[in-house]
Amino acid sequence: MSEKKRIQVDLSGRIALVTGAARGLGRCFALDLAAAGAKVACVDIKTDTLAEAIGAIRAAGGTAEPIACDVTNSTRVNEVVDEVVKLWGGLDILVNNAGITRDSLLMRMKDDQWDDVLNINLKGTFLFTRAASRPLCKSSYGRIINIASVSGLMGNPGQANYSASKAGVIGLTRTISRELASRSVTVNAVAPGFIATEMTAKLGEELLGKIKEEIPLKRLGLPQDVSDAVLFLASDAAEFITGQVLTVDGGLTV
Repeated sequence: MSEKKRIQVDLSGRIALVTGAARGLGRCFALDLAAAGAKVACVDIKTDTLAEAIGAIRAAGGTAEPIACDVTNSTRVNEVVDEVVKLWGGLDILVNNAGITRDSLLMRMKDDQWDDVLNINLKGTFLFTRAASRPLCKSSYGRIINIASVSGLMGNPGQANYSASKAGVIGLTRTISRELASRSVTVNAVAPGFIATEMTAKLGEELLGKIKEEIPLKRLGLPQDVSDAVLFLASDAAEFITGQVLTVDGGLTV
């Protein structure tokens, strides 16, 4: 949760579900949605770090519940959505953030590296979108925000699996936006570029230096940069925006 608010959003009375909420970008989304007044179901398979995220939200005065879930388990995903609806009476905002990388050059990529990434990043997004679509359609305020990546737009060497999964998320976003528009549910994607997280820190200073030189704004993005985009798409101000991909990349894909 940022100390200095850069975007003012009132989500009082709204109910949100964030996958991959235990750390990184997902944790930031959950913190900021709660700070904006939403009740947040924080979903993750990592229950220990999820508990820390819940503690931070509650310490700041927000409302949140931890829910353990493997996003590739269809039965469990359906149960999670039902639990949230039963707990708070509905669902208004879904943020599909859960994702992993298993980088390798194509010729060396193993089947499980491909399957793991596609299952979590793409199938998980599909499963939660499908499960949440009914309560979101019943809401007068349906929002689906899928976390894609610039890798799904431009590709990235060593990330055939990740790029394919995120390109799939973008295609899914655009299709579902057309299917759910008649029910006043907006469906958009946010495509972050290189963001300063635990994942990018593993790249090392030398590589990160080269990456910064390729970014027109000459810096890595901050988690808050991406979270502000999510907050905007979750807000009243974005009610006429659907089927779009909002890149948050410092100009990398211009």
